[in-house]
This record gives sequence, C-alpha cells and structure tokens, in this order.
Amino acid sequence: MSLGAFELARKRLNILTAIVAIALSSLIATPAPAGEAELELLTSYTGSWRGEGVLVGGEAPESFRCRLTISKGNQTKINYAGRCTLIDMNLSVSGTIAFDDASQRYQAAMSSNAGFTGLAIGSKQGDRISFDLREKQTDRGGNDVRIGSRILLTGDSITVDFEVEFNDSGDVLTASVPFSR
Repeated sequence: MSLGAFELARKRLNILTAIVAIALSSLIATPAPAGEAELELLTSYTGSWRGEGVLVGGEAPESFRCRLTISKGNQTKINYAGRCTLIDMNLSVSGTIAFDDASQRYQAAMSSNAGFTGLAIGSKQGDRISFDLREKQTDRGGNDVRIGSRILLTGDSITVDFEVEFNDSGDVLTASVPFSR
C-alpha cells in the first residue's frame, strides 16, 4: 500500500470513527435516576438500525453503510454498539446514553476501535433530542483533528451529521447518515 493510499485509509477510518462515535456517543459516570418520561423516550430507540451515507471531501465521494444496535442498559441507560463499513475497512463503536436528573440533561458517551472517545450533552425539544459535539483530538498517527457532529433522535429516526478537519492538511471530510429500523 502506498503512503498516499495509507493516509487516505487512515483519514477514512478517522471519519467513520467520528460518524458512529458521535452517531451515539461506556465512559459515562452513572447518572442519578431519570424520570419515567425520560427513560421511556430513551428506550423508544431500542432495536436494530441501518443507515447509508456518502463520505465527501476525499479524492472522490465514497459510499458507506452502518449498522447500530441499541439495547436497554443498567438502571436508566441505553447502550449502543455500531459498525460502519467502507470498501476496505470497518469501524466499531460502543457507548451509553442516559438522562441525568441532577443536571437535567441527556449525556452520550462512546469509545471506538480507532482510539477516539467522546462525550456529548443532549438537549430536548418536544420528542427530539439533539446532541452536539465539538472536539479536538489526536488520531493514532499523532495528527490533530477537529471533530464536529450533530446527532438528532427524532420520532422513529436517528440522523448523524458530521465534519472532520485534519489540521495538518486542512482537508475536511463530511457526511450525513440517516438511520432507520
């Protein structure tokens, strides 16, 4: 594999990490018990989800597919595990989403097989929960990366929009992934 192809594969893995990782961000501290309404809303997302998107900003747009499984966790949490597949690589993520009564907000945490971790705070409006994540991290190659993502849980759908900027090159990769059951 040439150095250019290796760098492109590394960048794609970082993007997929951001997608799923932020797609639903077991690193979260145990929150205080949530009320019945908050727990009911969270558990309404349990089940198997699938989504497809296109990674834009690389040499050429590249389609990818994702699977996500959400299950009832301990206490007032839901757990998730996901995988995205590009032509020549896979990304796995897992995490927890919970409602913290003390702070009156939703929290999502994740970890990935690519070394990224994240925590996002969610806000609720009606039956919609929106998580926004803005982070700077270092990839496995030691390069600085800026990650921005929005996750929307609305009704019977999940949508993940994201952007990753590689600070060393200025390259920006974006994607939007609508998930359905």
